[in-house]
Amino acid sequence: MATTLLDLLDTAVRRYEARNALSLRRDDGTTTHWTYRELGKRARIAAWRLHALGLQPGDRVLTWSPSTPALPAAYFGAMFNRLIYVPLDQRMSADAIERIRVKSGAAHLLVGTGRDAPDPNAMGMGDFPTTTIEDLCADPDATFPPDWEAQVDAWPPPDPDDVFQLVFTSGTTGMPKGVMLAHDNMLAAVGTFHRIVPPMEHRLVSILPLSHSLEQNVSLYYAMDVGADILYVRSRNPRVIFDALRDHRVTTMLVVPAMLDLIWSAISREVAKRGREAAFDRSRRIARRLPMGLRRVIFRSVHAQLGGSLRLLVSAGAYLPPALQQGFEDLGIMVLQGYGATETAAGAATTFKDHPTGSVGTPPPPIEMRIAADGEVQFRGPTMFKGYWQDPGATQAAFTDDGWYMTGDLGKLDEKGHLILHGRKRDMIVLPNGFNVFPEDIEIALRDAGVRDAVVIETLPGRIEAMVLGPDGPVGGQAPPEAEVRESITAAVKRANAVLGANQRVAAWRLWPEPDFPRTHTMKVKRDPVRAWAAESPGASSVDGGEAPG
Repeated sequence: MATTLLDLLDTAVRRYEARNALSLRRDDGTTTHWTYRELGKRARIAAWRLHALGLQPGDRVLTWSPSTPALPAAYFGAMFNRLIYVPLDQRMSADAIERIRVKSGAAHLLVGTGRDAPDPNAMGMGDFPTTTIEDLCADPDATFPPDWEAQVDAWPPPDPDDVFQLVFTSGTTGMPKGVMLAHDNMLAAVGTFHRIVPPMEHRLVSILPLSHSLEQNVSLYYAMDVGADILYVRSRNPRVIFDALRDHRVTTMLVVPAMLDLIWSAISREVAKRGREAAFDRSRRIARRLPMGLRRVIFRSVHAQLGGSLRLLVSAGAYLPPALQQGFEDLGIMVLQGYGATETAAGAATTFKDHPTGSVGTPPPPIEMRIAADGEVQFRGPTMFKGYWQDPGATQAAFTDDGWYMTGDLGKLDEKGHLILHGRKRDMIVLPNGFNVFPEDIEIALRDAGVRDAVVIETLPGRIEAMVLGPDGPVGGQAPPEAEVRESITAAVKRANAVLGANQRVAAWRLWPEPDFPRTHTMKVKRDPVRAWAAESPGASSVDGGEAPG
């Protein structure tokens, strides 16, 4: 039985030795492949070179790279040395990276290469001790003794409760907090995913960055445990992504809702191009009543464009519109939703047998969940993190007196015990009449009514306004005329208000001036800059027409 992630690696190498493990698809269509045997070898090469750098157990190393087979090898190499790796996201600012470097006390930087790789010099780290990940995993050279591999295997292994990764969940403002994750946390998380997804063959296309803990949990460590064939696609060019899906004959993907929307939009455009909208909608209504296998037969031409084998999409990180989930399931593609945090791994999830729309499911055993008196979602179980790095005060504040982790998210259970989220506790609006309003509930209603995306805030006591994205980003350029955009948004807001309670209704809306809201590296909206803009922007558009005071 595996007690550390190194056990998981060695077991995967023994079970799936010559099977493809990790691959990288480049923009020109060329691909690099590593088998499980090769991954095991490259991990040990990385381990030897890290040891040669003089790093000691417990030292922290920054990892900063696009997804590539060498990056997981570097992760495992760090584990052999009992180091702690600290993943950086490419979307982070120079200030955030500097705060993380200082807070973690990192001793070395492992950086990726290539056109899309980060530049340490541009981030003020030109003088920091640095090794490229590709050099770290390159073939052994003359500095390697003949028995180097045996020496690596003879090193003392990590303990199950040793921290192997430090994930900083903040860093855009203030002092970041480092989430300490140990081997036993990750192995428990892998176990929960086995309970969510039944045994099946996985050919997985990885789009999300490996700096994202969920991508590591599901698309690396769980995927390796089941012998998946994992393909990394670093391009954001839709053509390259769709070529990769087709050529890899993808079966499984972990995505954020925005990626699902991209795929569905491409399918819809192709249907419209062929003048088949009515037939497509009619076929969807029929397929919805049939088993998944028959749905796939009905839409075999669509599946052919996706490689012919896509059966499972796992969505996390943001609200998934029910219509979007239903659309893929009409085609015979299962869509599961997951919810959790870096501190918890999968706190709740839907499953193959139970995957309603509009819900993030139930906690997979042995995770326990409860809803506190104030509506906060709380968890406990073996996947919970070991605390915040060098911050006992923050660690203590994150848990209740009886040991439950407080997520800061608000939710409720439906009649079947499924978790329905309301948003962040700190974002809740308390109206002058004492009524609690959850912005996410209103934002969901606005999206369902046709608004591309929205952030709901209280601009004056009791006054709820929505900051919305135009249908194609900012007004002007190739976007529709401004008058048409405003008319469309006002109509959508009215439709949303019609299904919202009297205390939830939007009084006015404002058009966000950029193509997208400011977001964190995990694609969550930064609400504080939106609030600051609303405080300084001109008057809003009243839902009843005309300008309204802001």
